[in-house]
Amino acid sequence: MAHFNWLQLLPFVDHHYIHVWTGIAVSLFLILFAFVGRLALGSGSHAVIPSGKLSIKGLVEVVLEFIVGLSDLVIGEDGRKFVPMFASIFFFILINNLVGLIPGMTPSTDNLNTTIGVGLFSFLVYNFYGLKENGLNYLKHFMGPVLWLAPLMAAIEVVSHCIRPLTLGLRLQGNILADHTVLGVFVDMFSGAWFIPVPAIFYGMGIFVSGMQAFVFTMLSMIYISMAIAHDH
Repeated sequence: MAHFNWLQLLPFVDHHYIHVWTGIAVSLFLILFAFVGRLALGSGSHAVIPSGKLSIKGLVEVVLEFIVGLSDLVIGEDGRKFVPMFASIFFFILINNLVGLIPGMTPSTDNLNTTIGVGLFSFLVYNFYGLKENGLNYLKHFMGPVLWLAPLMAAIEVVSHCIRPLTLGLRLQGNILADHTVLGVFVDMFSGAWFIPVPAIFYGMGIFVSGMQAFVFTMLSMIYISMAIAHDH
């Protein structure tokens, strides 16, 4: 039996495609948020002045600085051109995960169609830039260091690369589905006013898991790109 979702109140939303419409809604929200945020930054020197108080702008600045620093650590300064992509992946996964904490909403990231789709996007990007940066030399690392082992190594490497979108998707979907299922069970068990602290603990855990899974997915995408564009294949 399908669970109720607020998006089902829209006449054109079929419950079989809730994950699709949730993903679309989150994407539109992020586009609008980015547009409004860019307008709020202003232009010139005002755009680079840090926010002096707690605000959404300040929070986003902290997250973006963290992503830039992580990219510099994993890839180097060459990785800064990928920061918009890493930030997009991180915020898309994070907001989708957090949506699942809202009663009556289902995160699109608890559906394999979404998570494997994002994993496939990461897979295509790192292979594209691997070929762009290294040309046909990129394919040499599939062959291994010893010529006579090349056929075996090529088969192993191709399989290991092809299952990366699947492992990325399964890890994300499994963790989010499990976390939100546990949260739902405990919220139902302790729904009385006297038991508010108990669901609050699991909501806190849900927020932590949502952020951690977005971080892990983004981090692995960085590692894959770093390995693909390295010139020491």
